Amino acid sequence: MNRTQANAALAALQNDYSLDIRDPLWPAIRLSKSLMAVLQTPQVQQLNLIKQLGPAYLVYPGAMHTRLCHSLGVYYLSWCIVTSLLTRGLGTFLTEEGIRDFLCASLLHDIGHFPYAHSLKELPLREHEKLATDLILQGNELTRALDQGGFNKERICAIIDKDRNTSDPQTLYFRSLLSGALDPDKLDYLTRDAYFTGVPYGKQDYSYIISHLTVTKDGKNALLFQAEGSLEQILFSKYQMYKAVYWHERVRSATSMIKKSLFTCLKDGTLEPEQLYALDDYSFYSLAQGKKQQLSNVLDVTFGKLLPCIMEHPYQKNGVLESHCKDIYRRDDLENALCDKLRKQHPELRRDQIIIDTAEPISFEADIPLVLSDGSTVSFSSHDALFSADVKARFISALRKTRIFAPSYIQKSEMEEALANV
Repeated sequence: MNRTQANAALAALQNDYSLDIRDPLWPAIRLSKSLMAVLQTPQVQQLNLIKQLGPAYLVYPGAMHTRLCHSLGVYYLSWCIVTSLLTRGLGTFLTEEGIRDFLCASLLHDIGHFPYAHSLKELPLREHEKLATDLILQGNELTRALDQGGFNKERICAIIDKDRNTSDPQTLYFRSLLSGALDPDKLDYLTRDAYFTGVPYGKQDYSYIISHLTVTKDGKNALLFQAEGSLEQILFSKYQMYKAVYWHERVRSATSMIKKSLFTCLKDGTLEPEQLYALDDYSFYSLAQGKKQQLSNVLDVTFGKLLPCIMEHPYQKNGVLESHCKDIYRRDDLENALCDKLRKQHPELRRDQIIIDTAEPISFEADIPLVLSDGSTVSFSSHDALFSADVKARFISALRKTRIFAPSYIQKSEMEEALANV
């Protein structure tokens, strides 16, 4: 893309994107007519029926924002990033058509989500990125809107799903931009989730970050060294949001209760994965209503009847309990064995009411290159003195807990005795 082409692409971003949508976080989000048609398809609008933070509203009642709000935020920040790059004469390998597809991919990156999908990664379910590409290509209203808008569906799918084969430098760049250390996804969800939960931790200086994003000579996403502190702030925010919101004890109870019920149903064949993929929050509740016995945990969570934490200790990588529970099937066997022991004193105890929760791995790595004053590049992890390996390990240690959830009538001493016997 030469300067003339870059100016034409920049003019298109300013002039063709004239349909405004209001958002509580960002200034007016501007869409083109073709993207507005994509937004209005049922496949995209369903995201408006799925809460972004799942059961977090049980702890933070304001957390009722949806995945559609988040998707629009990611799209807006992507628009800002591309506009900034073009204004500064960067991204010469980008094309106007590629930019349109990238913005569309930003809007559609979460359309494969179903309720609680992020909390169900251990279960034998397809990844939401794969489900998104299915929706884009399957010949529905969304597919037709993409065709009528002149979008390249294959490129959009390759940007969203990192496992799709592509050697196109532009597509690979946009893929890394959408899912990287400083991606618009993270910039939006940290800020948006903090705003709606009412906590002060997630706010980011997004305009400063975007104005310091750059492109290396080999076409890689990079950050000018002056904004190194902004990346540190993102990592701090991630830690604080996980501690206060995402991994709050009651939120972990809710998500582990739902995961336990769904795993049991998938394991015994009373539920097929395909029954979950097209659901929103309301149809998910209807599914639970139709399977009250098998999905009683889901109904309990819906009305805030969460299991309390009976036991808790810091996650121990080589701990006996953690080692046994790495595999979800072995963990399920142990939970059932504990239930059988405890039922001798508490015959009313249900099998789905004993849950061992071992928090999944979390990373504070940031692999984006920093461009120094002399034009050379170094990795953030090797250059940043604050986020050393020791600090990152301390963050992870402070966050990860092993917990056992059970009804409040189960005493800690009873659980310890059952564990010792099992």
